[in-house]
Amino acid sequence: MPKMKTHSGAKKRFKKRGSGKISRSKATAAHNLTKKTSKRKRGLRKTAYIHASDNGRVNRLLAS
Repeated sequence: MPKMKTHSGAKKRFKKRGSGKISRSKATAAHNLTKKTSKRKRGLRKTAYIHASDNGRVNRLLAS
């Protein structure tokens, strides 16, 4: 059987941490930044973790 390939889109968007959690970047930070407050933009810089219900799906995409 051939090896499973890592999903190219997923490997660019998600990163597996040492704790086993999967981190992601926050959305809506790429454009229309003039109307967003500084506080909001500062919060968008930080990474977040994916929801527990998405864990299995993302793990399957990252399985290489």
